[in-house]
Amino acid sequence: MTAAAIRNWQGVQDEVRRRIATRLWRPGDFIPHETELAREFGCARATVNRALRELAEEGLLDRRRKAGTRVALNPVRRARLDIPIIRDEIEAQGRACRHATLSRALAEPPPDIRARMQTEAGAELLHIRTLYTADGAPYVLEDRWINTRAVPTALGESFADLSPNEWLVREVPFEGGDFAFSAITATASEAAALGCAPGVGLFVLDRTTWSGGRTITSVRLVFHPGYRMHTRI
Repeated sequence: MTAAAIRNWQGVQDEVRRRIATRLWRPGDFIPHETELAREFGCARATVNRALRELAEEGLLDRRRKAGTRVALNPVRRARLDIPIIRDEIEAQGRACRHATLSRALAEPPPDIRARMQTEAGAELLHIRTLYTADGAPYVLEDRWINTRAVPTALGESFADLSPNEWLVREVPFEGGDFAFSAITATASEAAALGCAPGVGLFVLDRTTWSGGRTITSVRLVFHPGYRMHTRI
């Protein structure tokens, strides 16, 4: 890649990746300062800064204030996780998606959810349990808590046309979140919803998202037996 070909931060990122992959810059090596790279690539320093920041977040670079930027000694490969719209996931398989609300209420969450949502004792949240099906077969059971102080419009939403998952992804911007993955054995309630026997192993995803210093929602997704998650690094 020539300097003339670099016009954006993605181009800078690609060239830095190439230099690391070809060992022009070896693990532990300090790379040139942002001003030098900006001059070489013929772009703004801010463009270089963004490219290096993204690569540091991926684990390829180690950036330390006043110490410079070096190629990571032990690069960390990080998986990319998106927050999917369940309907899109099902329809991508060529199957028809339906969702049904199993229960809906304003309620005080249990202590573990309250801690995750960072709400005070006695505060009520919107609690919704939704079953998603694919071609009529149970696909995933969603147990969701919504902070109505952060998302007051959720109180007036029926979620008849758009599921809670799809409505929140489309309507409520978020800044960050966390994921936790686990395996459980199906309780009687989960088995009844997912059409399996109690005690069957199930894949579970717990996710919390937040924005503006407030937690928006916490959700547990319990998938049908045999479900597999795919991601990339």
